[in-house]
Amino acid sequence: MMTSDFSNPVYKMISLQNGEINKMKMDDIQRKLAELKMDERGSKEILKKRLKHFYKRMKLEKLKGGTHPYALHHEVFYDYLCVIDYEATCESTNKPSYKHEIIEFPIVLVNVKTLEIEDEFHAFVRPVLHPVLSEFCTELTGITQEQVSVADYFPAVLKRVNSWMLQHGLGVGADFAIVTDGPWDMARFLRGQCELSQISYPTWAKKWINIRKTFGNFYGVSRVRMTTMLDLLGLQLEGRHHSGLDDSRNIAHVLLIMLRDGAEVRVNERLHPGNIPSDDLQFRLTLPVSRNEAEGSSNESEAADDVNDIMEGLDLTSSFAQCSIVNNVR
Repeated sequence: MMTSDFSNPVYKMISLQNGEINKMKMDDIQRKLAELKMDERGSKEILKKRLKHFYKRMKLEKLKGGTHPYALHHEVFYDYLCVIDYEATCESTNKPSYKHEIIEFPIVLVNVKTLEIEDEFHAFVRPVLHPVLSEFCTELTGITQEQVSVADYFPAVLKRVNSWMLQHGLGVGADFAIVTDGPWDMARFLRGQCELSQISYPTWAKKWINIRKTFGNFYGVSRVRMTTMLDLLGLQLEGRHHSGLDDSRNIAHVLLIMLRDGAEVRVNERLHPGNIPSDDLQFRLTLPVSRNEAEGSSNESEAADDVNDIMEGLDLTSSFAQCSIVNNVR
């Protein structure tokens, strides 16, 4: 049985193994990973971490009386992970008072158990305050005026999101969490959009996984963004950068490798509960989520409320009607 104070000799073995891996050359590390049928892509530091984590899991699995080490599985905290990367209206120079409006709503659904992308949701959104996109915005995102001019307003798009989530059982039988590249999608863009559209902020978006934090903590790197993570993992950027759907797909590819490498992917940020002054950009938008909070699960009464809230969210009739959806975020 494992001890909580790390006094078991297995931890010394792990330390010695890590020291040997630190001495290995890049070719040797890739060769060993190939023998283990593991991903050989990535920087040397990433590959060292991958190999170290494999041997650590192998030794701890044996300590717990596990079976064949090659049968090790990644830890599953959720059934699904929803990767979201919004695109919003913008100017070449945004004033502090500028109100962004979401113009692209993508979701890439990752099945955590099968480690596959299972489905996607995608919709453009018609802006209200800035109905005519700036030339800079179109050049940056690739989103055209025609695409947003014929799109639904945000409340109607959120209704479609609710329906799509219900179709996949998200929050009504399947636990899930949101994954973003930083805190801004939920804390800035979605919060501001809900205030503008005069609708309730969806409960499923009040906590999320900031993949930058998870990536940095697991691989021991700092100041990462999506393109940095792709480079470190030896992945190519697919599609167009600043396309919401393409960026969501690329983030999902990073996420899948992290899960295969054994990263502990859990909720690590939540929305600040107070009112945020629209003109105060220094106001703290997010708060960290503790491990205990991340591990907490919904009780039966909350699960029942989830179904009711989802169905209420599907009853939207006007573009500014109230809607919300609650899920089993843990």
